[in-house]
Parts: sequence; structure tokens; C-alpha cells
Amino acid sequence: MKLKFTKMHGAGNDFVVIDAINQQIDFTTAQWKALADRRFGVGADQLLVVEKSTNPSCDFRYRIFNNDGGEVEQCGNGARAFAKFVAEKGLTERRSIAVETMSGIIAPRLEEDGSVTVDMGAPIFDTALVPFDTEGLAGQPEGDDTLWPLVLELAGEKETVPVSVLSMGNPHAVQVVPDVDTAPVELTGPLIEHHAHFPKRVNAGFMQLVNRQHIKLRVFERGAGETLACGTGACAAVVAGIRRGLLDSPVRVDARGGELSIAWAGDGEPVYLTGPAVTVFEGEITV
Repeated sequence: MKLKFTKMHGAGNDFVVIDAINQQIDFTTAQWKALADRRFGVGADQLLVVEKSTNPSCDFRYRIFNNDGGEVEQCGNGARAFAKFVAEKGLTERRSIAVETMSGIIAPRLEEDGSVTVDMGAPIFDTALVPFDTEGLAGQPEGDDTLWPLVLELAGEKETVPVSVLSMGNPHAVQVVPDVDTAPVELTGPLIEHHAHFPKRVNAGFMQLVNRQHIKLRVFERGAGETLACGTGACAAVVAGIRRGLLDSPVRVDARGGELSIAWAGDGEPVYLTGPAVTVFEGEITV
């Protein structure tokens, strides 16, 4: 079949966005993976699908597939691209929309300056819901947070990395590093992603503190590898930093692909993610 798509990015985190309201979409995991392939397909970190919602309180349903072909619960940068896409395609005239996702309802809003703010919902700290298996681990309190010791085996030697564990609709393990440019993201990211204590794998965040309202961040994403930006990863890092007493809201997050802004008022409150959403090109491909 011939598939119409739009290539977009949010701070360098790139997407193939598909209108499944006006097209019939029924792809296999292998087809999603092929579409995301940067040599043989269009190429993307994630593939975003716009569908009609079955929830009467929502405007759309939002599905996300990583470039390994697996469907995942949430993508913050993708949510901004989603909001920009439905507006540009005339699928809605509203500047604020309610969107159904696998992990719950989110609320993106188009700002006057062209950026998009997304109400990402409240973070989840219950380890069973992340999910994160704490058996055999002794967490260490820091501020309002708990640091969990992950044992990683590198070249036959064991290293313990303390991480904050939480969910932003998808699981995150956040560590503080002295310098993101020299952090061993490619080496330890896969080890954290597939660590036995995370039954559904995890996104590994590497956060450098610049000041109390500014961080640098790299994220090794579950099922996608390191991306130039990760919206939920930025939310998770800022939430972890605030709970540890290291940061004050709002926080500027410098990702490798651009700048994001995260605001959070504390436990039980939603996290607000603001950043760019850019259309790169339109295309058609035979799948």
C-alpha cells in the first residue's frame, strides 16, 4: 500500500507522523521497523499514529512505535509534534486538545509563538507501577526521593550506579553525572535499559546540573537508543532533581538537539513540557 506521512522533529527527536483517520493502517512490527529504518525506510526515532478516540472526552487517540517496531506508552516530544500535525492538517481547530494514549490522557496546547506545551500528567513514584523490582535492593533517601543502586557489569567488573526511578507514562532511571559530554551513555545505557530490575525495560537518563534552573541531558531511550532529545526523559530528570532538592521549577533542559522547558509544582501535580515542534517534509512511501 501507499502510505502518506509527515516527517517532523521536536528538538531533534525525529518522527514519522501518520494520519490513520483518513488512511487504513494495519502494520506488523516488521513493517513499523522497516518504515523507521534510516537506510531502507523513511527513518525516525519514533512513529506516531493519529487515530480517532473511542473515549468521548478525548479529541484523538495517539499511538507510538519505537524504531525497533515495538509500541510504547508515551513520548513527550512526539506529543508536541502530534498537536502541531493535527492543527496543520485541519483535523481540529482547537489550540488545546485532549489526547488518549496507552498510559492515559494528555493535553497538548499550541502556543502563540509556535511552540507546544503538553500537560504530561503527574509522575508516578510507586515502584510497582513504574514497573521496577526492588527485591534485594536497599534504597537510600535523598530529599523527597529515593536513590536505588543498580549494579552494572562492565568488562567483567561491577559498578554501582545510583538512580532515581519514576514513570512519566513510561519508565525512567535518572542518574546525575559530572559531564554529559563524557558520560558513558552508549556503554551503560543499554545495560540500564535491559537491567533485570526493570521488567518492561527502561529509559536511561544522564543529567548534568548547570544551576538550580538549568540542566544538560542525554537519554538512552528504550527501544530507540540515544536520541537527540527525549520529552518524557526531560520531565523525569527535572522531577527527580526537584525531589532530590537539586533543582527549582521551571527548569531549562539542554538536549543535544535543542532546548526544552519543564515546570512542576510538586507531588500530585502535573508536569508541563514546552518546546518546539517542526514539520520537515511530506512524503509518500510504498509499505
